Amino acid sequence: MSSALAPRSGGRILVDALRTHGVETVFCVPGESYLEVLDALHDVRDAIRLIVCRQDGGASYMAEAYGKATGKPGICFVTRGPGATNASIGVHTAFQDSTPMILFIGQVPGEFAEREAFQEIDYRRMYGQMAKWVASIDRADRVAEYVSRAFHVAMSGRPGPVVLALPEDMLIEVAKVMDAAPYKVVQASPAESDLSRMQALLAAAERPLAIIGGTVWTRESCADFQAFARAAGLPVAAAFRYQDLFDNNDEHYAGDIGIGVNPKLAQRVRDADVLLVVGARLDEMTTQAYTLLDSPVPKQKLIHVFPGAEELGRVYQGELLINAGAAQFAGAVKSLKLDGKRWGAWRESARADYEAWQIPKGPNPGRVQMADVVSTLRSTLPKDTIICTGAGNFSGWFQRFWRFPFIRTQIAPTNGSMGYGVPAGCAAQLAYPDRVVVSANGDGDYMMNGQELATAVQYQLPVLFIVVNNGMYGTIRMHQEREYPARVHGTALRNPDFAALARAYGAHGETVEETAQFAPALARALAATKASHGPALIEVRIDPQAITTATTIDAIRKAAQDRIAAASRK
Repeated sequence: MSSALAPRSGGRILVDALRTHGVETVFCVPGESYLEVLDALHDVRDAIRLIVCRQDGGASYMAEAYGKATGKPGICFVTRGPGATNASIGVHTAFQDSTPMILFIGQVPGEFAEREAFQEIDYRRMYGQMAKWVASIDRADRVAEYVSRAFHVAMSGRPGPVVLALPEDMLIEVAKVMDAAPYKVVQASPAESDLSRMQALLAAAERPLAIIGGTVWTRESCADFQAFARAAGLPVAAAFRYQDLFDNNDEHYAGDIGIGVNPKLAQRVRDADVLLVVGARLDEMTTQAYTLLDSPVPKQKLIHVFPGAEELGRVYQGELLINAGAAQFAGAVKSLKLDGKRWGAWRESARADYEAWQIPKGPNPGRVQMADVVSTLRSTLPKDTIICTGAGNFSGWFQRFWRFPFIRTQIAPTNGSMGYGVPAGCAAQLAYPDRVVVSANGDGDYMMNGQELATAVQYQLPVLFIVVNNGMYGTIRMHQEREYPARVHGTALRNPDFAALARAYGAHGETVEETAQFAPALARALAATKASHGPALIEVRIDPQAITTATTIDAIRKAAQDRIAAASRK
């Protein structure tokens, strides 16, 4: 790193700041608007790994997923205008998923500002509603200050994305300035009075249920909360796509609340008399379109613990609202004493419902049984395998039939963002090079960012990509059949041969058309990743009728037609 008061360009001050704050990996699509930063990164290439992506959306997804995987801000650089608009998808995901992330965007020189210069956009207006803070660093001597603030904002309270614009002339401007110290994470801790009130509410409960979710948990804080739940005998459910915060094999785990929820678990949320919600926003997916809890005053006594004070009381008034970080709360309650004997049968029935839900009710249509595919993966892969999924009905099989043993084994978007799985798989493998990473994608989902397979090949990332191909945008087709049965339009897809496409990129490719083919294809794919130190892809072709883990297109269509016919008779 440069001497603190040596003259440096704004770009070099920025890169030195990244090193100060512990950044080891940066994702980017290069652009002429921040060449000075790229030049400065060249000098520290042994300390900061630069991952060059194929599209700005893929780069921002990777940064967001890296933030999820590490609990530290994911860093992304893109160029101005088109680069910034493409990258917005990762920022939106980071905001809704409460993921720490910093997006740096090249900007036109200050002398051209407000003239609608080439690729000029006002980023404050563009990103205003999807980031915690948006700013432009207009002076080189303030780079260290702005970057320090960006890290603190991204990690404090409810984590989220920060966007910083980098005017081109600022990056080459020279300044003498001191470097900042590394950032510190600032989170609130629960008050003793809050803990006493919570203990009293739970002690009086007959049917308590804990729901956990959110980001920036650690292995230690998860262990602390699990110790508390086990000692208190509490059933614990996970918010949408946060199953890895609690050991799914533990007898206190009751399942996940999100898309494709177990109906018995949804009813259990309604029937609970006390809900302890830690780290979860209680968003649309987790509340089943805001139906599991009444708004603004739930029937259940709600104890809501959340790191961002602005979220508490936003939708639901609670019996007790606690502004605290997950780690701070879990550390405070791990030794709290509660007698859970009164609700022992309630907890046992919750676990029994979860285990029953994990048993397929029968074969899905077609020659490939997706529950068996997931079962084969579970029995073959290591316990610490990381599962990355994008958005789509295909993910339901992984949500329902996989068991996540501990934190950082699931990386998925809660905002339903398609195209996430391939970039997320790359990011997870970079964060954990010694672990097996599975990137599960639907066919429509894969095609949105499948070009990042080239990134995995270039950086020798041994990700196992799975493409579940049913030849359509399955989730939209499902909704289409529910609302406009048999009027199919705009959801069919004509796809490439995904395995052949993978081989064209330089990856190993396999095609599976019946269940018996999957285990040997998996063995060959895993062997290929070890031999080549690169990715492998398995295309799994499933029957379009296998639209979810629980029903078929024909069944959805008939139910909709019956509903419409009954309504017309009234």
